[in-house]
Amino acid sequence: MRLRFSLFTRIMLWFFLNLIVLVAVLFAFFNLHFRLDPNSPLLGDSNNRIEGVVRRIAAEVREASNEEREDILKRYSETWQVDFLLYANNGERLAGQGIPLPAELQRRVTEPESFREAPFAGPGNPASGNPPRGNRMSPRRAPPVFWLKTSKPTRYWAGLRIPMFEGGNAPLTRGTLLISSDSMSGHGLFFDPWPWIIMVAVVFLLSILLWLPFVRGLTRSIKQMTTATEQIAEEHFDVRVDEHRSDEIGRLGKAVNHLTARLSGFVSGQKRFLGDISHELNSPLARMQFALSILEERVDPANRAYVEDVQEEVRLMSNLVSELLAYARAGMKTSAIKLERVNLGELAEQVIEREASAHDIRIEIDPSIEVMAHAELLSRAVGNVIRNAVRYAAAAGPITIEASRHNGQVKLSITDCGPGVPAETLDKLFDPFFRLEPDRARNTGGSGLGLAIVKTCVEACEATVTAHNRVPSGLEIIIFLKTAA
Repeated sequence: MRLRFSLFTRIMLWFFLNLIVLVAVLFAFFNLHFRLDPNSPLLGDSNNRIEGVVRRIAAEVREASNEEREDILKRYSETWQVDFLLYANNGERLAGQGIPLPAELQRRVTEPESFREAPFAGPGNPASGNPPRGNRMSPRRAPPVFWLKTSKPTRYWAGLRIPMFEGGNAPLTRGTLLISSDSMSGHGLFFDPWPWIIMVAVVFLLSILLWLPFVRGLTRSIKQMTTATEQIAEEHFDVRVDEHRSDEIGRLGKAVNHLTARLSGFVSGQKRFLGDISHELNSPLARMQFALSILEERVDPANRAYVEDVQEEVRLMSNLVSELLAYARAGMKTSAIKLERVNLGELAEQVIEREASAHDIRIEIDPSIEVMAHAELLSRAVGNVIRNAVRYAAAAGPITIEASRHNGQVKLSITDCGPGVPAETLDKLFDPFFRLEPDRARNTGGSGLGLAIVKTCVEACEATVTAHNRVPSGLEIIIFLKTAA
């Protein structure tokens, strides 16, 4: 099943995806920190920070004994929460915890040219003005720190050369001071992650402040237009959308409002035309019926069947005109329609007595249920539904009218036991002149205006109507009405 996301959700997901990419890039940079050449500018002041700590350590371990070196490195390890290890150039551990060195670290420690020693001011540095007691160290100044990440277990390493004495008059030698941590940041010694975290947080907050109003404004306008077009499709032509935006959505809003106004004019004109024509046709049809009734009394018995056929055709024309007039009047919703309290049970009984008293119709409505509606229009709507059910499903079983309170409304349902209708036609049942049968023979029913009149009458009562097929068979017409408080 394909997931459906709103435009707001899609844009916000894209926004958070960008943030995830940003975080991934930062994480990759931190990881790359331990694979870079010491001269890389991306290392920032990490070298300087580590060199500052190593200067202090080197000054203390330069002429210290092995036991004193262990205490010095232990003290610094506890202070910085990392492991300091001191190795000789031959790979021998001189001080620090006995952590096994990976092969790459062993190579770095034992190969003299793998990196250069740090320039320390003091007795071992010619730059201090105090010549060393042994061989001179190289005065070349180069970033001395190397970085390495090892696995199984994952640890992060930094290392550099330091000068030291082996006691007495021994010449100055070089050792390697290694710093090992299980943390990528070395608990703040390798680099301080907080500036990066603060930067990401600031970018995150600024992005939200910049994106959220834009996205909400965009989706709010689109949602408003979607709702408006749905209502226009239901012939609610009084809706309007905000058209004050200066972008494409503003132009779309103006187009929707213009379309609504045009459709309102067309539909109102059409219904007014139908009403006028129907009203004008009533008089000549009535005169024709009167004339035919007189002719029927005077015609020869042999020709009376022809007159009856004409009378039937005129009767059908008269019914069609009446339905057209009812449809036009119900569709002309004006402020003159005033809703009032209507007892639903009493109205249903009156409709059944008028429309189908000879059929099996059951009423299951609480006598206390009252709704806000226009009594005449609601009676016409219920009567048309009952008439339609009797025509197509009276022989299949009882027709039931029931009502219940539902989410602050009253749900009025009229159900039958007939064959129902094809599922693809449910949305068209309330369209004017829609018929399930392709022909309009007199034995197949009316003009296709019955349920269209139901819809217009119901909407004039500020209510809604829907149709559903029942299981295993039957059709259910549901009308949601305002409850009378």
